[in-house]
Amino acid sequence: MTPLSPSASMATKTFLPLSLFLLLLPISSLSSTLNIWPKPTSISWPIPAAIPLSPFFSIEPDFSSHRYLHIAITRYTRLILSERHRPIIPPVVNLSSSFLCSLQLSVSDLSAPLQSGVDESYDLYISSSGAALTAATPWGAMRGLETFSQLAWGHQPVVPIGLRIFDKPLFTHRGLLLDTSRNFYSVRSILRTIRAMSYNKMNVFHWHITDSQSFPIVLPSEPELAARGSYGSGMNYSIRDVQRIIRYALSCGVRVVPEIDMPGHTASWAEAYPEIVTCANRFWAPAGKPSLAAEPGTGELNPLHPKTYQVVRNVLHDLSTLFPDQYLHAGADEVNTACWEADPGVTRFISAGGTHDQLLEKFINLTHPYITYTLNRTVVYWEDVLLGPYVKVRPASLPTESTILQTWNYRAKNTKRIVQAGYRAIVSSSNFYYLDCGQGGWLGNDSRYDVQEAEPSDSLFNDPGGDGGSWCAPYKSWQRIYDYDILHNLTEEEAKRVLGGEVALWSEQADEMVLDAKLWPRTSAAAEVLWSGNRDSEGKKRYAEANDRLNEWRYRMVRRGIRAEPIQPLWCVLHPGMCNLEQ
Repeated sequence: MTPLSPSASMATKTFLPLSLFLLLLPISSLSSTLNIWPKPTSISWPIPAAIPLSPFFSIEPDFSSHRYLHIAITRYTRLILSERHRPIIPPVVNLSSSFLCSLQLSVSDLSAPLQSGVDESYDLYISSSGAALTAATPWGAMRGLETFSQLAWGHQPVVPIGLRIFDKPLFTHRGLLLDTSRNFYSVRSILRTIRAMSYNKMNVFHWHITDSQSFPIVLPSEPELAARGSYGSGMNYSIRDVQRIIRYALSCGVRVVPEIDMPGHTASWAEAYPEIVTCANRFWAPAGKPSLAAEPGTGELNPLHPKTYQVVRNVLHDLSTLFPDQYLHAGADEVNTACWEADPGVTRFISAGGTHDQLLEKFINLTHPYITYTLNRTVVYWEDVLLGPYVKVRPASLPTESTILQTWNYRAKNTKRIVQAGYRAIVSSSNFYYLDCGQGGWLGNDSRYDVQEAEPSDSLFNDPGGDGGSWCAPYKSWQRIYDYDILHNLTEEEAKRVLGGEVALWSEQADEMVLDAKLWPRTSAAAEVLWSGNRDSEGKKRYAEANDRLNEWRYRMVRRGIRAEPIQPLWCVLHPGMCNLEQ
């Protein structure tokens, strides 16, 4: 057995750069473990042996006839040969004297489009005489290339031999939501996020483009929305930017699902069209009166104004032209009744016996068919449209075959209610999947922090500082995310209507300066659960085993340019199991 990293005893305590420190690991720290993230469905490696890659290693053929697979092959060939990843605990293997010269790639259906439900399975076999990767579609081939890239390690890269992996995702929808309205993200930072998603075999970038704070996308039919509603020059996305993001995402096997939130969360529209927005730009929480919004700023589209639908249809038409994905997310969350009633026309409607539910239903009835029939898209709404505590529509307004509902509320039963009603569901529970939670409140002039002494309590850690309005605390650690079962309490039949899940980064307290650390490796935890689950073959949660792999994966992501935050001290990584709560 040969460790593929030099070793030396550490007789003195010194502070060394990580790259040098990894060269000095004691031989007792070595293992025969393969670290792959997310964990494959089925993996067999009976004898720990490896083979060096030829300096002229290639992936054949290059599939130049498929633009996006060709780009992926080029990218992974370069990554495999240049990464030279040194595992924190290097595998101990029998090293072959020959070289692996190529990976033979076979794809059954090159024409399969990247869409919901596409086959992402692959079969990977590596022996001393050659390596083969077979996949049904280009998108499955990309998942297999990612796995192969993680199998390579060492200064002169080697890969395991006698290895067989069959792999396919547990859920077809494995997503990440990024809010680009509250704070702006450059195209470069979005591309880096999509690249990291592909490393984690995630396949849906849910782009929450607009909200009350800004309207940053330039749309040909309604250019004034961005001209007046964005944060200004350099803080919007042009048609060329959108096309660049979509092309790059396709080369990573990632769908881009756009969201324009409405009729709530539309204060930014008022800069261009004040006549169609109620209660725009008012203080959000007037003293002694109902709040006009869930957070600053205020403004909602007026369902009774005819021009509303002219503008909305222009927006939706441009969105469908720019984004090829079959899903179009139309928001419909957190409609505020007090904001609507600030408009005299709405007040007269209510006084004449109309209801807030009827207002929302009018808006849905005049926009949902347009998205479905004219634009030929499947509509995604937030759960509020059907389950909102204050405003909601009747199920008759939402055909189940053309509507998907995305859950976000802390009410655990909402997913069950959605699938029982016959809808497909995407799960984004704020209790588990909201990455912005636990950071404290962001509102200024908040007296709730001004608490100097704790109330009497038996808690040893009673905090006198106040919660500062952090409604979704605590911070969602990777373990909380990893242990979440999105099918909890569903029957087998109900579970079939759950497409998958999405973690969400709302950007009140995030921008591109902190983006990587906010996302990774916590998003990696969700990625594995959505790909292969969080239980072993005996049905037991595997978070203890996942801990060590995630540590290793985090260091590899950092080496790949993703500034992921650490999950433990390095000492824990070097002493597996010693930092566990239970042995």
